[in-house]
Amino acid sequence: MPQTTTQTLPFSAPRGFVARLTRSATDAIARRRNRRALERLDQHLLRDIGLSRDEARTEAAKPFWQP
Repeated sequence: MPQTTTQTLPFSAPRGFVARLTRSATDAIARRRNRRALERLDQHLLRDIGLSRDEARTEAAKPFWQP
């Protein structure tokens, strides 16, 4: 029976790299979801949270990767 060997890539991820990458991705998804929700709020709710329609539009227009 032939012998099987396993090879690994010469790259090893720095400690915590995957955790930071996962956190960054989930943060970006949450930002996009929150900005879409902000975009849908009516004037009354925007006034309650202290934002104008223009401020809400400006925030909603930001790309998901921008905090």
